[in-house]
Amino acid sequence: MAFEALKAEVGLLFTQMQNEPTDRHELYLQLTEKLNELKAFGMPLPQDLVEMEKNLEAEFAAEKREAQ
Repeated sequence: MAFEALKAEVGLLFTQMQNEPTDRHELYLQLTEKLNELKAFGMPLPQDLVEMEKNLEAEFAAEKREAQ
């Protein structure tokens, strides 16, 4: 997949996050998938997206600990 197409998909993810903030987990999975695709192509990862992924992962881990 071309870099421009990946950038467009990431932009779409941001739009979805603004419009559907209650489905954070699905967006996290999609974001992780897109970042992995960028890694596979050897492209640099946008630092803000990497930080967002880590923050969401930490939130989910905290929620899981609280549920147990």
